[in-house]
Amino acid sequence: MGILDKYFGLSAQGTTVRTEVMAGFTTFLTMAYIVLVNPAILSQTGMPLAAVAAATCASAAFASILMGLVANYPLAMAPGMGLNAYFTFTVVKGMGLAWQTALGCVFLSGVCFLLLTLGGVRQMIVNAIPKPLFAAVAGGIGLFIAFIGLKEAGIIVANPATTVALGDLKTPAPALALLGLLIIAVLSAWRIKGAVLIGILATTAAAWGLGQVTYQPTPYDLKALTATAFALDIPAALDIGKTGFGILEIIFVFLFVDLFDNVGTLVGVSKRAGLMQPDGTIPRLNKILFTDSIASMAGAVMGTSTVTSYIESAAGVAEGGRTGLTAVVTGLLFLVALFFAPYAQFIPAAATAPALIIVGALMMAPLKEIDWDDAGVSVPAFLILIGIPLTFSIANGLAFGITAYAVIKLLRGQARPGDWLLLVLAGLFVARFIWLSAG
Repeated sequence: MGILDKYFGLSAQGTTVRTEVMAGFTTFLTMAYIVLVNPAILSQTGMPLAAVAAATCASAAFASILMGLVANYPLAMAPGMGLNAYFTFTVVKGMGLAWQTALGCVFLSGVCFLLLTLGGVRQMIVNAIPKPLFAAVAGGIGLFIAFIGLKEAGIIVANPATTVALGDLKTPAPALALLGLLIIAVLSAWRIKGAVLIGILATTAAAWGLGQVTYQPTPYDLKALTATAFALDIPAALDIGKTGFGILEIIFVFLFVDLFDNVGTLVGVSKRAGLMQPDGTIPRLNKILFTDSIASMAGAVMGTSTVTSYIESAAGVAEGGRTGLTAVVTGLLFLVALFFAPYAQFIPAAATAPALIIVGALMMAPLKEIDWDDAGVSVPAFLILIGIPLTFSIANGLAFGITAYAVIKLLRGQARPGDWLLLVLAGLFVARFIWLSAG
């Protein structure tokens, strides 16, 4: 264990191997749904479902382990939700591109990530975000996570009249989720280590005991990975003359959304873990962004849409995860999942939803750092806070907040030459909103 302590700096971060392993398990359990959801979405493009399931596990394993070993950060990675839907419904089904060409676009966006990282541009963008807004990003992601948990549990449901409404709490799923929420909350209040993981396992056991778990594994062959691996068509993605400037648009969207989703997740997890420096900088930022770039390219090669950091990493951080060992454990579990992908149904959404709700609550703590009496800060912070969960997008929330902050600062006559990148970002966000409206 001395080797692990020395490599990951466990003692320096006040953590242990046991804590990091439990944190890795917790992160995996809260994001294991991607093993089922990502193939369900991407298979609608014509990609073989079993192959996408294998690619999902393999890319998540590779990216998470790489993040842990290279950047030493408790940040797990997997194919991103939202980006997989854009890949399927907009790029392939909407624009009519072959899924092989779409994978080529994902790879090229990863190359752009890498070039921007090597050129220091991504680091500049992170550093350009006003430090008071970092707390709002953390809080916004917390609300986002909690909202996802409430929705997955059926505690909150869609309603045409009021948008959302309270679900039927007498039905099994919400009742089980509330039980899990109570278990985790009480154990957390007693400061019992592994509260989240214990809550997930206890709720899973209760769900099985009550016969509330749908268990229908399908045939699965590890060789199926080869059906999408190395199938990307980069020449077709580069053939602008044939497919028009839509290819550039696709690459830009993959680049733009992943960049700001990644930044938002990184800030939120860093704040929650106490890893952010007093001056607002993030340690080992270059290594984190480098890993993200490589992960996007590797995911495309394996046969899946853009791989990005996961906000569910905050669940592992809440369990005490502070180093890359947490991410490595999560990655190894995804590697194991290659052999058991069909059995991911073993853990129902009602069991993982309470963990997301609790983590969301814990991520509210940084909001006390915002000067709510200064409208120049509080209004942009509030827009981030509500924009992330209500638009179901970290990138959109950041866009609202950064644009508002820059405009208010400009109109107050407080803009300085050093704020040029902030103003450029605001301009790009405005252009993005106009483009989305026109589309």
